[in-house]
Amino acid sequence: MALQYVGKGRALVTRSMMAQPDSDYKEEASLKEDLKFYFMNPCEKFRARRQIPWKLGLQILKIVMVTTQLILFGLSNQLVVSFKEENTVAFKHLFLKNYSGVDEDDYSCSVYTQQDVYDSIFFAINQYQQLKNISLGTLGYEQDEDELAGLQICKQQYRKSQILPSNDTLNIDSTIETECILLEPQVLANKEMSDLKNSSFFSLEFYRLIEVEISFKLKGIDLQTIHARELPDCYEFQNTITFNNRAHSGKMKIFFDTDADIQECKDLNISGSIQKNTQYILVFDGFVIVSCFASLILCTRSIVLALKLQKRFVNFFLEKYKRHVCSADRLEFINGWYVLVIISDMMTIIGSIMKMEIKAKNLTSYDVCSILLGTSTLFVWVGVIRYLGYFQTYNVLILTMQASLPKVLRFCCCAGMIYLGYTFCGWIVLGPYHEKFEDLNTVAECLFSLVNGDDMFATFAQIHQKSTLVWLFSRLYLYSFISLFIYMILSLFIALITDSYDTIKKYQESGFPVTDLHELLKECDSEEYSLGPQTPMSFCCCRRVSWLQTGIGGITIVALC
Repeated sequence: MALQYVGKGRALVTRSMMAQPDSDYKEEASLKEDLKFYFMNPCEKFRARRQIPWKLGLQILKIVMVTTQLILFGLSNQLVVSFKEENTVAFKHLFLKNYSGVDEDDYSCSVYTQQDVYDSIFFAINQYQQLKNISLGTLGYEQDEDELAGLQICKQQYRKSQILPSNDTLNIDSTIETECILLEPQVLANKEMSDLKNSSFFSLEFYRLIEVEISFKLKGIDLQTIHARELPDCYEFQNTITFNNRAHSGKMKIFFDTDADIQECKDLNISGSIQKNTQYILVFDGFVIVSCFASLILCTRSIVLALKLQKRFVNFFLEKYKRHVCSADRLEFINGWYVLVIISDMMTIIGSIMKMEIKAKNLTSYDVCSILLGTSTLFVWVGVIRYLGYFQTYNVLILTMQASLPKVLRFCCCAGMIYLGYTFCGWIVLGPYHEKFEDLNTVAECLFSLVNGDDMFATFAQIHQKSTLVWLFSRLYLYSFISLFIYMILSLFIALITDSYDTIKKYQESGFPVTDLHELLKECDSEEYSLGPQTPMSFCCCRRVSWLQTGIGGITIVALC
């Protein structure tokens, strides 16, 4: 046995050690040290190398800033939504004759006589003519270049039609003709309503009339934002009143539709503290963008370093043990939380830029901005679970979700086939007799509510008993669906999650399954790596005897520290 002194420490080295280059040992030791450090939590990394957890601090700061930004934008967005909804209700009361305040169904109201149709059409025209004298809002007519755009009325009807119901005779040319007139505000102001009623355009032939459509644009300014110390928004309302007679059933449905478009105000001259408040919010949004950009860089850097470490680990196992690393160990290096943070940061940056443009009244995409900021804030708060996962008590939720997710997805694919079958069947059979089965989207929502035990009696009771066969089928359909999904499929769904939870609890008591990566990390735990700079005091305090024994390429090393 040959003895050799290495550095300041004393080591016993066998002759077999001479067969392995010293560089291989250093490379393996470096890999183990990097692996051990990579899988530490921020607190352990700080104790090991005094590395300040910048990402942790930045994520905490970002949670506060992003949440504050979302609250400010949400309050502003509420004003926009409420202004649109209140104007829609006001328009219906202004332009629909005898509007009750509640829509009858998907349409606003309905008429049943020819005189009611004429009265409703001329009522809307008269209200448009007197808009500035009767409206409580800040409304005005749409201006097209130098002239005011007017009210357009179009009627659609079959080219030729002769119907004799008493003789069961029908002679019709199904070609649809469209005829329109434009009534400008200046013309309406100088024209009597009786002249319009005597016009040949309004001589409607109801037996071939399909629909009458009245469309007009109005301008408005939202002044309530001034109370919130924000610049006001200018709106353009595209209103459409449709008298639908396609069914020719004796009931004409009246639809009122309005589309509000936020536009840039051409001339704003507002004094006070609104401009200064807007500048403060823009500066705050700028800080949010900077913090998210820094978080994006740090997380991207961590993922790149993790991929490099994964490559080193895979090559090490391939060279030393002549086999490939399993996919589970490879995925250990891909931190899903970092991916979630990167997606959240990108959405926050884009949403913040849009919010700044909206605040400066250069952009009006409230919906897109709210989706981006809302989803990013959701991801930020979900990311907090990562730090709770460092504690074993709170880690159960994360581990259970990870373990049950593949099984749940496979189970949902199978259950989804049955669900789709019931959806199509209910739509085609019960659609004509039940309002909850009129279209596929409504059927899917109704069945999902039934699975969760919601509104069961009303679904049973609302089926029309005009057809005994369909009524019996509806009972068989609903009873079988509820029994199958609540008592069997939903119970199995819960059992999958419960089984995963029990498995995780057993693993926490007896230990998790060990992979190649975990074995290597155990070797790292059994060794003492100096992860931080050694001071004379720490060297003296840690001067103790420990035996390190590990196998490196079939060579045994016994070191005395």
